Amino acid sequence: MNNEYQIIHTPRLTWINFNHFGPAEAEYLKEKYNFHPLDIEDCISPSQRPKLDEYANYLFMLLTFPLYVREEREIISAEINFFIGPEYLITVNKDELKPINNFFEQCQLNNVVREKFMMGNSTKLLYEILNRLQNYCYPMLDHISTDIETIEKNIFKGYERSMVKEILIVRQNIVNFRKTMQAHGAVLKKLIAKKTKYFIPNSIEMYYANILEQTSDIWDILNNQKETIEALHNTNESLISFRLNDIMKLLTIMSVIIIPGNLIASLFGMNTVFTPLVHHPNGFFIIVLSMLLIMTSLILIFKRKKWL
Repeated sequence: MNNEYQIIHTPRLTWINFNHFGPAEAEYLKEKYNFHPLDIEDCISPSQRPKLDEYANYLFMLLTFPLYVREEREIISAEINFFIGPEYLITVNKDELKPINNFFEQCQLNNVVREKFMMGNSTKLLYEILNRLQNYCYPMLDHISTDIETIEKNIFKGYERSMVKEILIVRQNIVNFRKTMQAHGAVLKKLIAKKTKYFIPNSIEMYYANILEQTSDIWDILNNQKETIEALHNTNESLISFRLNDIMKLLTIMSVIIIPGNLIASLFGMNTVFTPLVHHPNGFFIIVLSMLLIMTSLILIFKRKKWL
C-alpha cells in the first residue's frame, strides 16, 4: 500500500482509491494514465456538479452523495470522482464516504469478495460501489422520517415554539439531500448510453436499471418528506399564530375590563370639592364595589357573547 493511495490488483482489474488528493496524487495520475487536465482539476477543486465526460480510452464521472455531520445535525454534499477504464477503476474519495472505504477494505482482505467483484469488468465493480452508496442513503432518509414524526407529535403537544428550529433543520437537510441527488438519474442514463464502448458490456443495462430505480425511489421519498415537512411547517405556523391571537384577545379583554375601574379611580382621585363620597364613612368600599360590579358585568357580557 502506498502512502498516497490504496491499490488492489487482480489479473483482470485494478482498483485505486484516493482518500486524499493533492498535487502529488495529480502528478501520479497524469504520468501513469495521461488523464485530461480538466478531470484532474475537478478532483483537486470541489466541483459539486455531477457529470459524465467521455474520452477515447476512459470515462470520467463525478457524482455527489449526502453525508450526515452528526455534530452539526446537517446533511452536506460529498463528492466522489470515478475514472473508468477497460482494466481499471480509480475512485477519488476525498470526503471519505464510508461505503467506499469499507468495500475497498473488504476487497483487500477477503479473497471471496475480491473474486466476486473484481474478476469482471470495471463497470461491474462500479455498479457495486454505486449500489452501496445508494444503500448508504436510506438510513439518512429513515432518520429524517423519524425527525418528521417527532416534530408532528410535539407540535400537537403544545411545543410548537420549540419545533420552529427543528422544522428548519429538517427542511434544510431535505433541500441539501435533494440538491445532492437531483442529477444522478441523468448522469446514470448517460453512462448506460455508453454501452457501445469496448470496455462496457451490453449487460450493463441489467445492472444499472436497478441503480436508476433506486435513484427514483430515493427521489420519491425525498418529495414525500418535502411535502410533509412543508405541511407541518404551515400547521405549526398556524398554531403559533392562533395562540398569539388568543393571547392578544385575552390581553385586549383584560384591558377593556380594567378601563372602567381606572376611569372611576381617576375621577375619585381628583380631590375636588364636589367629588361625591369623599367624606362618606363607607365611600371607599362603595367605590370599590361599584368597580367590581362593572367589571363583573363586562365579564358576563363577554362570556355571553363567547368572547371568553
